[in-house]
Amino acid sequence: MLEKMNTRRWIAVGVAVLILGISAISSGISDKINSEARMKKMEASLMNAVNGMNEEVIEEGDSANRIAVISVEGAIMNVPQASFLTESYDHKATLNALDDILQDDTIKGVLLKVNSPGGGVYESAELHKRVKAIVDAKKPVYVAMGNTAASGGYYISAPATKIYAAPSTLTGSIGVIMGGTNLSGLMEKLGIANQTIKSAAHKDIGSNTRPMTDEERAILQSVVDDLYGEFLNVVSQGRHMDMATLRPLADGSVFTGKQAKQKGLVDELGYSEDALAALKKAIKCDNPEVFNYTKGLGDGFFASLFSQKASDKELAAKLVLGALADNDRPMYLYGGE
Repeated sequence: MLEKMNTRRWIAVGVAVLILGISAISSGISDKINSEARMKKMEASLMNAVNGMNEEVIEEGDSANRIAVISVEGAIMNVPQASFLTESYDHKATLNALDDILQDDTIKGVLLKVNSPGGGVYESAELHKRVKAIVDAKKPVYVAMGNTAASGGYYISAPATKIYAAPSTLTGSIGVIMGGTNLSGLMEKLGIANQTIKSAAHKDIGSNTRPMTDEERAILQSVVDDLYGEFLNVVSQGRHMDMATLRPLADGSVFTGKQAKQKGLVDELGYSEDALAALKKAIKCDNPEVFNYTKGLGDGFFASLFSQKASDKELAAKLVLGALADNDRPMYLYGGE
């Protein structure tokens, strides 16, 4: 009897050891999986920070159903920032954020806040392409226009699922502008002579050191006309508006939000909180997590950090030269140069 009890005891001990061993292995595997998951999350967070995409939760809620808020504040230009302390439009970080939204399955909708007079043709097209891709992926994009959402600001809004504008918002300004300055008269007064050497007649087209010829003006006008046609296509497709209706509105005129709604250029009159409330209904979630992207540690941060060694005069010179370089290229811009 005692021998049987001992046998049973050893069996029980063996089973207990086996159970403990399995539990330890399972716990180890679980810890490893959790550790790997944590590492992946940390790596993703770090990459987001490097790409200028830190997430900041605005409203706590369901993390499986999230709304991303993207702000386009200021001119749509890919230019260096004056300081990393200055809150201004960061083109590269905005593109990275939109790319992230397209890939993140937890993000169900986007609130795009636009307060911009427009900017570069190329940069506006880059933003438009990504906004359209998000809409095409069945993630609604609701635009909330601020004080101004004109020209390029309207261009990037056109493919949105729904556009909200305040009654006093300035929008529209559908068109293209290309600046230019003829300084030849001033140069002559100052005794400055143009000594440009060129390979062909139009190599210095748009030069500010001499008057523009009729032929050059026709060439540049054809470029502007071509880009204008692209703008019309973007608005026509985004707003489901035929060209006959659109063309009279696309003469560069600016409209208030109220006028724009009457003309079919926006959907609703309201503010960002109204657009957000409507977007929550659109994604069928009463309590989504709402977050925006804040500046990370990307190129803008590092570039501006190292640029602090430069003097204020050097920094100002860089910004002025950048503005001059953009002066003679086609722009989707409201308010001239």
